[in-house]
Amino acid sequence: MNDWLIGLALAFTVATATVAVLTRDPAKQAVVLSALGLGLAVLFAVLQAPDVALSQLAVGTALTPLLILLTVRKISRHRAPDEHDEEQR
Repeated sequence: MNDWLIGLALAFTVATATVAVLTRDPAKQAVVLSALGLGLAVLFAVLQAPDVALSQLAVGTALTPLLILLTVRKISRHRAPDEHDEEQR
């Protein structure tokens, strides 16, 4: 049972890491990065490292994606209108 659970957590982590690499939009990538952090936290918990799992849960699932989303929002707000129009073409 334990090996099956480790394999499932590892497969989820690999799948979300692949999706995070292939995602081009930074806002969507932050959401996928949050899922990756959750997968890593579950993997650490299954591997009996609860302190590392809690740290990963706080930093990888909540803090890092939040900082990325806030950065993307601030950059898009300070971008000049003509620059934004040229990038959409």
